[in-house]
Amino acid sequence: MSKYGDWRGIPREEIPWHPTVDLEKCVGCKECYNFCSHGVYDWDEKNKKTKVVEPYSCVVGCSSCMGMCPQEAISFPPLTILKNLKGRKEKAGK
Repeated sequence: MSKYGDWRGIPREEIPWHPTVDLEKCVGCKECYNFCSHGVYDWDEKNKKTKVVEPYSCVVGCSSCMGMCPQEAISFPPLTILKNLKGRKEKAGK
């Protein structure tokens, strides 16, 4: 059983949907850290920047934290990844 559950019948760990923080752009404002209630981020005290620590806790399809970042330091994979996964699941079920 998946630690993070399933998304449309696919184990969460098999879905590459999670944020990436560009540490060159990040200014340590903590907007994403304070915004995300799913524990995806933690605060790196040494570097004074946010880091992704629980990528698979990110809600599949959610990218709201990206819009919260004033420096545009957060990115996500393209949504086509999710569409392709849905197609893969449908083909496997046939």
